Amino acid sequence: MKHELKLDTFLCFALYTANHAMNRVYKPLLEALDITYPQFLVLVTLWEEDEQTVGSIGEKLFLESSTLTPILKRLEAAGYIRRERNRHDERQVIIRLTDQGRAQKAKAEAIPGHIVTATGCSSDEVQRLRQEISDLRDALNEKSHAA
Repeated sequence: MKHELKLDTFLCFALYTANHAMNRVYKPLLEALDITYPQFLVLVTLWEEDEQTVGSIGEKLFLESSTLTPILKRLEAAGYIRRERNRHDERQVIIRLTDQGRAQKAKAEAIPGHIVTATGCSSDEVQRLRQEISDLRDALNEKSHAA
């Protein structure tokens, strides 16, 4: 089957532009919290489970520690997290929420509802779409690791 080199036929372009559109919806919501989208993802990860290693957070967010470390430094400078060496293994850095970081959760709880509304889809449709995109990501990751 021959595929044309036309932009509007590329799945990657549809995902790329949808990501940009999603970021435009998130931007004012996160500016109200004075955080960026990557910082928001780190905080969400810590709200789910506090006191994680940098490696654990990186695995969940699909980020290398070299990408994650500057994000963590900015969150620490803002007073939302503390980075501490593991007393039992100096190679590991443990990330902990501060009281200020925990307080941000209450301010962020309305964000998912705003995002669902912005999509024009039902909550069930958004969850189905999220699962399909996650499945696509996993299949692509599997292919790229096998190569």
